[in-house]
Amino acid sequence: MVELKNASFRYRDTEEGVQDISLSVYPGTCVVFTGVSGCGKTTVTRMINGLAPAYYPGDRSGTIAIDGKNIDDIPVWQIGETVGSVFQDPKSQFFSSELNGEVAFACENYGFDRDEILRRTDRAITVMELEAIRNRPLDVISSGEKQRTAIASVYALQPKIFVCDEPTANLDQEGIEQLKRTFAKLKAAGHTLIIAEHRIAWLNGIADRYLYIANGRIIAQYTPAEINAISNRKRREMGLRVSVPIQIPNLPEPNAAQPARIRTKLLCCHRGQNRIWTDLNFVAHAGYVTALTGINGAGKTTLALVLSGLAPYNSGTIYLNEEKADAARLRKAVYYCSNDTGTQFFTDSVSEELLLNLERNAETLNAARGILKRMRLYNVKDSHPAVLSGGQKQRLAIACGLLSGRDILIFDEPTSGLDGANMRLIAAELKSAACNGKTVVVISHDAELISACCDFRIHLGTRITD
Repeated sequence: MVELKNASFRYRDTEEGVQDISLSVYPGTCVVFTGVSGCGKTTVTRMINGLAPAYYPGDRSGTIAIDGKNIDDIPVWQIGETVGSVFQDPKSQFFSSELNGEVAFACENYGFDRDEILRRTDRAITVMELEAIRNRPLDVISSGEKQRTAIASVYALQPKIFVCDEPTANLDQEGIEQLKRTFAKLKAAGHTLIIAEHRIAWLNGIADRYLYIANGRIIAQYTPAEINAISNRKRREMGLRVSVPIQIPNLPEPNAAQPARIRTKLLCCHRGQNRIWTDLNFVAHAGYVTALTGINGAGKTTLALVLSGLAPYNSGTIYLNEEKADAARLRKAVYYCSNDTGTQFFTDSVSEELLLNLERNAETLNAARGILKRMRLYNVKDSHPAVLSGGQKQRLAIACGLLSGRDILIFDEPTSGLDGANMRLIAAELKSAACNGKTVVVISHDAELISACCDFRIHLGTRITD
């Protein structure tokens, strides 16, 4: 179904890319690309779906065949009929402002008749369990719901090949299990699955081969049994995540009777007719890392924005160090690191971004150099944030929070799309910040991260209701 022979690609004006990729993917099988961030996984998927070099300028060599045809002989628009793509950032592939319209878009674009479009749209929304929010605008649903919407829009087209880049990056455990069931059905129906993924545990029972990529080359190939047999020590050396599912640890809730750095009492929040949460009591202590968990759409990000003074709430009280705090005071005390790194960079270099709004004395500059080195960003300190890889942007966003000087740090999905090595790096940095007296709150579905650094856990258990 897909064949690459000595395929190479180098992005224009850079040294980044992949070299000598040779690969045969047979109909109805699932192949997984894994490896550390920036190894070339996404680039291989872009060669398969035709976006490199059609959309991403660069030089490509070697041959690529899709369903028996040379990719150079297939118009780019026509490749999409055979190869459906789900990107790591779902917003980058949205064309509509409404969920219904987004799922229908590809079918409309290829000229299906009205009844067929409706049938396929309804089926995709049902399969991806989006019925409850199908009439909502895309800009108000959660990141996990956006991810499932992107998958539904590709599912509606029913391509022979699904190419997915980190499809579980923002999904809760329920969403991952639902996606696993969907992919298992697709595979059983004869669809070919090509997945670039760090969180490989959910692919047990679906994947037929794992290809480990490093420095732009495929350097190892594993069967499911072989990758599960890799020792923990070797796995850490390779920068891999665990290959078998683990559960979020059963951590205690923070002690509400103890003094808190930040606390809410009977907090209520509504957005139009949607109730997000009612009478919410939240507490986080200095010197600890608190995990904030819950299903996609439970209101975790909304709570983070309210606690940061960046969004309004309807009633209740927020306390800082047991004193009532308004939004202005919250903004001075709380640093919020968004799960959308593209919205929070404002300068033209990594170094300038890190030092934004900070006093530039010797102590601050020394601290900035140190965190750049620990976060493996020193070699790109003069680069524009826009040209960084997804993992580098994630680490820069976290570094900005750690260096901000704020007492309360809230990180929203800080390890979304990160490999095992960088996940463990982030966990160590968050733990270190807490040990230095910071109050750290982590919104996450990542069981590995929570196991590695969190002391307490608060769970929002219900989805936003109309």
